[in-house]
Amino acid sequence: MVIVMEEMASEEQIASVIDKLVRLGFDIHRSTGVRHTVLGAVGGRIVDTRDIELLEGVKEVHRISAPYKLASRAFKPDGTKIKIKDVTIGGEEVILMAGPCTIESRDQVMTIAEIAARNGAKILRGGAFKPRTSPYSFQGLGEEGLKYMRQAADRFDMLVISEVMEPSQIPLFIRYVDILQIGARNMQNFNLLREIGRLNKPILLKRGPAATIEETLLAAEYIMSGGNHEVLLCERGIRTFEPYLRNTFDVSAIPVFKKLSHLPVVADPSHATGRRDKVAPVAQAAVAAGADALLIEVHHDPENALCDGAQSLLPEQLEQLAHRLRLIAEAVDRHMASGVSETVSQ
Repeated sequence: MVIVMEEMASEEQIASVIDKLVRLGFDIHRSTGVRHTVLGAVGGRIVDTRDIELLEGVKEVHRISAPYKLASRAFKPDGTKIKIKDVTIGGEEVILMAGPCTIESRDQVMTIAEIAARNGAKILRGGAFKPRTSPYSFQGLGEEGLKYMRQAADRFDMLVISEVMEPSQIPLFIRYVDILQIGARNMQNFNLLREIGRLNKPILLKRGPAATIEETLLAAEYIMSGGNHEVLLCERGIRTFEPYLRNTFDVSAIPVFKKLSHLPVVADPSHATGRRDKVAPVAQAAVAAGADALLIEVHHDPENALCDGAQSLLPEQLEQLAHRLRLIAEAVDRHMASGVSETVSQ
């Protein structure tokens, strides 16, 4: 149930409504919009909505039929903007997140971070712990990789996003990472989602390879029900009967997520396609469809990369793509950063 307060509702009136709902057994999640305060009431017993509508300061009450309450657009009609330092995700600017699939060495991540920053990326992506299908594949550098990412990001004035795989890793990630990523394989790892929900850190939640849009929003609901409302939804392709590409990128999911939910939407064309020659067109389609950010893999020497070199863009490809993305963003009344004119020396 969602309760929309009057524009001029006082704090005393809001507190009175919250107290009433708590007595009825509801958990209350407050959202303050541009004009109205919205209260999301989750759980509790069945009530006559008229009893709530007649309370002082209440404008309207809506029952939400969707199983995801807090992630619903009805809970926050204005949409969520996630601000981390000077970066805002979910606003007019389309944010570029770029970096290697896996952190291999300090020199490698420093080189790639400089390339990413030069082309307008504000967030450095990379895997320190890698969930691999084969147990014999490179599993990442662990904490050492996180340290290298943090050093590179600080040098080039970027944020850090990396994937956390289990609850025991959370304290480590909090020390180095600005955005914690939940990978596709962990989208329904509910113990991890609950622990992540207790954090005061933005979370990027990837859609599972066989997950529906509703199942993805319910996974976001797990996080948000713990109190953490800074969730980014990520479309990274789903498994279908078509084997040509690594996954089938569901570009239509982007506007659907934007209609059903107030959460920002990120697109990952690298994992969706698995081929660097297909990353650019899918990235362009994602921005045209309304994506708030892009998660793109880039490598200065992909032929010798320890992980997913085939889907990593070459530096010159990232530069060309970034230019095209800025043109597309302008065409849909948005914008993207143009990058730095001078690189930061080591």
